Amino acid sequence: MSFSTRVKNEISNLYSNKNANLAELSAIIRNSYQKEDNILEIVTENSTVCKHLYNLFKELYNINIKIDTKNLKNNKNRLYTVLISDKLDIILKDLGVISEDNHYKDKVAPYIVSSTDEKRAYLKGIFLMCGSVNDPKTSMYHLEFSIDYLEEANFVSNLLNEFYLNSKVIARDKGYMVYIKEAEKIGDFLRIIGASLAVMYYEDIRIYRDHKNMTNRLNNCEQANFEKSLTTSNRQIEDINLIKKKLSLDALDSKLEELANYRLKYPESSLQELSEIMTFETGKEITKSGLNHRFRKLKEIANRIRENEKSK
Repeated sequence: MSFSTRVKNEISNLYSNKNANLAELSAIIRNSYQKEDNILEIVTENSTVCKHLYNLFKELYNINIKIDTKNLKNNKNRLYTVLISDKLDIILKDLGVISEDNHYKDKVAPYIVSSTDEKRAYLKGIFLMCGSVNDPKTSMYHLEFSIDYLEEANFVSNLLNEFYLNSKVIARDKGYMVYIKEAEKIGDFLRIIGASLAVMYYEDIRIYRDHKNMTNRLNNCEQANFEKSLTTSNRQIEDINLIKKKLSLDALDSKLEELANYRLKYPESSLQELSEIMTFETGKEITKSGLNHRFRKLKEIANRIRENEKSK
């Protein structure tokens, strides 16, 4: 079972007050609107959603409802069609789908989404009909709605953004897609439509992934720092060995000789670690910047030796 199906099954078992249920039903019909021979058809592949629609129409309008089922070609899924003919014009006008002169209304009637609960319910209905969300276990966070008309797509996007969800609209070959990419915003959407169990699952996986990614970044950073420190140490040892071979370390002043011997003794230590070791063993505070200054002097001596070798 996909994550989208799990979310739809969960919210299909949620019912609200009458006005919120009307808003949800309005969203469902506006985004599955098929009317032939004065019969309204709403098609879904989800049996739980189909049952939910049946209960909504029964509760709100007390009408006779017919359910048709049909196997798809692969015989793995079935299509459920809710058929309504009773009180059809009354229902469509009541839900703000058609006008008094029986024309389809491009814009959602303001009274349908006049409260926060009604807006949440409208978004719930939209998701049931044309929404999908990726399982957070996948590599990409993605929530989308496939909507036929630009007016409706913009309305849904604006409604989402009233809840600060940063949704966007793009055109597709057929219709439009309203989508959200941010992981945190997708979790917020699931809360808005009341999918509590899905939120817990989603957030657990998201937190785990974020923690894993952060750990990987820290490990990569530590590895990079270690490699950088080792490269620097190897260059310092090359300088010291050159000085040792051509001049001997005794020719250096006491501080540089001391540093050269410590570097040879602790070749893999970082500058900070070497500073702490020398401070502890000598009983004199030796700072990281102080060591850095001494290493620059050793490098200058080694470079002069190299230049002299070239000039011979």
